[in-house]
Amino acid sequence: MVVDLADDADGFADEDRLSEMFAALANPTRRAIVARLAEGEASVNELAEPFDMTLPAISRHIRVLERAGLISQARRAQYRPCVLEGEAIGQVSAWAEQYRHIWDERFDRMDDYLNQIRNED
Repeated sequence: MVVDLADDADGFADEDRLSEMFAALANPTRRAIVARLAEGEASVNELAEPFDMTLPAISRHIRVLERAGLISQARRAQYRPCVLEGEAIGQVSAWAEQYRHIWDERFDRMDDYLNQIRNED
């Protein structure tokens, strides 16, 4: 499977969007936020709880994830829960999946080598 890099309706090439997603996911705090949102929606305060950083710092991380299209914030009166955008995560997954066969082959070769070493002992 090869990820289509055609322009989307917003005029951004999917490749640029994918680059922005990977840049956002390069930060461990943002990956932890995404992991938490995989369990369900959460408020900014709930997302901030496990981190030793200010609420404005967490808000900046959330904005980066929003700009990358990985999460969004709904509006329900005063409550603005953050939610994971499944389609965006799917795009990241699809891109990585096209390289799975390479890693499978390399792990198979490593297994063969480790078995060879064990048999020599």
